[in-house]
Amino acid sequence: MASQISLEMADPSLDDDGRPRRTGTLSSCVVHIITGVIGSGVLSLSWSVAQLGWIGGPIALLCFAIITYLSASMLSNCYRYPDSVTGHRNYSYMDAVRVNLGHKRMVLCGLLQYLSMYVTSIAYVITVSTCMRAIRKAVCYHVEGREAPCNSNDNVYMIIFGIVQIVMSQIPDFHDMTWLSWVSAIMSLVYSTIGLGLSFAQVIGDRRIKGGIRGVTDSTPAKKVWTVFEAIGNVAFAYPFALILLEIQNTLRSPPPENQTMKKASKISLLATTFFYFCCGCFGYAAFGDSTPGNLLTGFGFYEPYWLIDIANVCIILHLVGGYQIYSQPIFATWERWFMKKFPNNTFISKFYTLRPSFIPSFSINMFRLSSRTLYVVSSVVFAMVFPYFNSILGLLGAINFWPLSIYFPFEMYFLQRKVGAWTREWILLRTLSFMCFLVSVVGFLGSFVSILSAKFGI
Repeated sequence: MASQISLEMADPSLDDDGRPRRTGTLSSCVVHIITGVIGSGVLSLSWSVAQLGWIGGPIALLCFAIITYLSASMLSNCYRYPDSVTGHRNYSYMDAVRVNLGHKRMVLCGLLQYLSMYVTSIAYVITVSTCMRAIRKAVCYHVEGREAPCNSNDNVYMIIFGIVQIVMSQIPDFHDMTWLSWVSAIMSLVYSTIGLGLSFAQVIGDRRIKGGIRGVTDSTPAKKVWTVFEAIGNVAFAYPFALILLEIQNTLRSPPPENQTMKKASKISLLATTFFYFCCGCFGYAAFGDSTPGNLLTGFGFYEPYWLIDIANVCIILHLVGGYQIYSQPIFATWERWFMKKFPNNTFISKFYTLRPSFIPSFSINMFRLSSRTLYVVSSVVFAMVFPYFNSILGLLGAINFWPLSIYFPFEMYFLQRKVGAWTREWILLRTLSFMCFLVSVVGFLGSFVSILSAKFGI
């Protein structure tokens, strides 16, 4: 501790760990979270509520919001170790698991975390291509009528988004993308508001609230079970942000203690997102009932005003440009730190070149960063081309990351930090909640997996 204090006195531009002083605030933390949480998942919530019905849908949304805040509060205390205020910093989720739970569980956590981030990037490629197709179709239907074929090739749109992400992926790290998160957060609020407004107008125009207590009823019992499971996975995808929480917390300045700021930011962000989720999910179901599309703004429940629908889809695209980076930057940072440590003298990995074009400000480029990040983007686009199933991919992803990353690891670290004894009341309650969330992950995974098999192979 004395060395840390002397370091700060010697150079006020450095933090207690010798790194450049962090400048993140409550507001920047909120926009990072909103950018990460309000993503493509919000567009599937109307469909999810439609599968779960007027009782199951709102209850699922509320329960996931409460559990997510509980998990975020526990995880925010793991940023520093052993003391949550003055201990040494854990720069990532994996670091926190390693110092609390050991190397083996750190490896498992890392595999799940980075798999979830990678699949999220694939989901965002699929979503953007869907939005681009919807923009073209909205204009086509307006000009040629709703019976016109208006076909398009999603692969072209995916490639276009991939090219954009190759450029955006050269942003060095989280600390340099606050501006992008602000843009993305604003765009998410715009398109969510448009979806809410169109749904509300549809309800007013029809003069009735559609849907029922049991949800969609025009399917066989077996199919109903699988779609309910898939809907649960979709709701799970829409909420948790545990896999990027500590990476966001690592951008915050101190004082006040980082965990206090993160808890406030989590509360503000989840209140805002839950409000929009309830409005979009419930009003979308009220507007379309059993005909609710899988994606509220691209499934063509709405045709007019076509220009407003196009604006909403443009906002989704702009939001997901930042959202893709929110989930990709932690992966970039991890493998680049590993290679730099493993091969410190390799110029391909460690050397930066400064370019000074006459028409833009000078910038630095690293060949390893350029090539490895480009390969990452290309691979995510290729996978999206092979498995372009919006709702199923979201449900599968939500199931994969919900229990292990949002429940199991935060709960286990909480037990150790607070020294919660076995078979105490708190231990029993949290273990029971953890087991229930495990079952939710299992059924969400099964429902989404069956849906993908059915769509891909006709099983």
